[in-house]
Amino acid sequence: MATNSAVMVLLLLAAAVLACAGGARGFYLPGVAPPISERSLLLCSSSSSVFRFCVFASWVGLLISKDPLAVKVNQLSSIKTQLPYSYYSLPFCKPGTIVDSAENLGEVLRGDRIENSLYVFEMMEPRLCQIVCKIAPNEDEAKDLKEKIEDEYRINMILDNLPLVVPIKRLDQEAPTVYQQGVHIGIKGQYSGSKEEKHFIHNHFTFLVKYHKDANTDLARIVAFEVKPYSIKHEPDGDWRGNATPLKTCDPHSRRLVVDSDSPQEVDGNKEIIFTYDVNFEESPIKWASRWDTYLLMADDQIHWFSIVNSLMIVLFLSGMVAMIMLRTLYRDINKYNQLEDQEDAQEETGWKLVHGDVFRPPANADLLCVYVGTGVQFFGMLLVTLLFAILGLLSPSNRGGLMTAMLLLWVFMGLFAGYASSRLYRMFKGSEWKNVTIKTALMFPGIVFAIFFILNALIWGEKSSGAVPFTTMFALVLLWFGISVPLVFVGSYLGFKKPAMEDPVRTNKIPRSIPEQPWYMNPVVSVLIGGILPFGAVFIELFFILTSIWLHQFYYIFGFLFLVFVILILTCAEITIVLCYFQLCGEDYQWWWRSYLTSGSSALYLFLYATFYFFTKLEITKTVSGVLYFGYMLIASYAFFVLTGTIGFYACFWFTRLIYSSVKID
Repeated sequence: MATNSAVMVLLLLAAAVLACAGGARGFYLPGVAPPISERSLLLCSSSSSVFRFCVFASWVGLLISKDPLAVKVNQLSSIKTQLPYSYYSLPFCKPGTIVDSAENLGEVLRGDRIENSLYVFEMMEPRLCQIVCKIAPNEDEAKDLKEKIEDEYRINMILDNLPLVVPIKRLDQEAPTVYQQGVHIGIKGQYSGSKEEKHFIHNHFTFLVKYHKDANTDLARIVAFEVKPYSIKHEPDGDWRGNATPLKTCDPHSRRLVVDSDSPQEVDGNKEIIFTYDVNFEESPIKWASRWDTYLLMADDQIHWFSIVNSLMIVLFLSGMVAMIMLRTLYRDINKYNQLEDQEDAQEETGWKLVHGDVFRPPANADLLCVYVGTGVQFFGMLLVTLLFAILGLLSPSNRGGLMTAMLLLWVFMGLFAGYASSRLYRMFKGSEWKNVTIKTALMFPGIVFAIFFILNALIWGEKSSGAVPFTTMFALVLLWFGISVPLVFVGSYLGFKKPAMEDPVRTNKIPRSIPEQPWYMNPVVSVLIGGILPFGAVFIELFFILTSIWLHQFYYIFGFLFLVFVILILTCAEITIVLCYFQLCGEDYQWWWRSYLTSGSSALYLFLYATFYFFTKLEITKTVSGVLYFGYMLIASYAFFVLTGTIGFYACFWFTRLIYSSVKID
């Protein structure tokens, strides 16, 4: 009962933290309160507590003709600056009252700012040349617009929880259409006969809403939201009468429609800009349950699959060879050592058996090793459960920010295993200051990451970007850390330290033996650097697509293959560490504890080097702040990868040494 009560208190605290962080916007947990269409039936209790119990009708998402469709606007994003801005930070058409949508923790951390807009139309009611508003930006606003066009910022919109996309046809007519997230604010160009570059704004949108009709009723569901942008210098036909003003450049009655940008609208101070839109509806065979499949199609799908399969085959082949060599060699060594016990030359031990009295001697900085092993277990558990949830379809791409929210919450609750793993290892080293190790386990890795994140967030604040995490969200993260994660680390550490210590398979000598001089290739630096190549080789192709998804704003949702690559990463980290550990012990070097961690952990160095290569070859980032943000976030990712792979390698070597020394007869 006490355990159940403690778990309930922690869950309530987590929910309260998320609610507190949301402020006026309001947070929701992934899957608890997903966005719904305006026609969805929602019955909620009037309780003022953190939780509100809601019942959704079975026909959520179904619409009939003339149902209102409200387009929401999200952040302005750019792959050149990586700094998101609020849609209304530019002089666009604003509604009378701007309403913020509820956002989960992951959305806020991503910089999403979802708000209402003036783009409102009716289901299955095509509209042409609809005026949104007329603006006349001043000099500062025009300058801001030009800068955003220069940096290739895109407008992100949402309809029925679907992102706005621009269809791009490939040169190969048979190839499927590629979809670009968001629509560019404008373009740079030149007038005919002039070499001076001008900035033109996309002030006319032609929306296409695709829907799928229910077979048994007249109801329909939206399955796609596309747009074609145009820049056109509109001319009012007569006096300005608001949205009812007829236009010379766009009049459906005289069949003058916007189909090109031959007379573009230039951005200049105090020049009037009229925003308009068309909306058309098209029936689609795509079912509502499959509407995300089109968006999630990878642009280079054939190359992607071939590269991954090829990489996996190479890694599996190498793994098989390593496994066979290790099994045959070890089997021969163990048989030889056991046969020598009955012979006169048994005293002349050679190879890895010679260091049996020192192999389990606690290493230098044993407490720090325990801290990093515990943190690695926490990170491994978080990744494993996240990938399993994603494979089972519990982290839908329609739930923006759900993946990040799930990872944060899982990290917090995996603190229990971090404390347990670090204290069990520390107990084996016969340490007594388990509370100090527990505090370091709870604070070291998150503290370093939080410090880097805080500095990067300060830089984003300086750029006045909407990507800056608000103070309330920062407070929520700290509260999750100290209110839930730290206590769980202490609970796990207490449970681990209370259990009897693991017994070493052999006795440790009181006086450490000297280590003979090693060949150059067994130098710690050389062997550590060599050990990181294979684990990195197992993931670098998949890493390319992950980086492209993050920094080039493309969809990524092939968690099945990602899980397979994760398994291969585990195998390669374990096997390369075991091989190099075996060679090290054969060279009578028994200081394997830290080297086993660093051997596979060095793959993080190659990850950071690859991220640097990717920055200079694939990205077009020019701003200094944006470059600092990129390398700051990739430094955090590399640090986390070091902790993960290092822990995998350490446990593999730990299991290996205990296995081989318990398999031979030692007096």
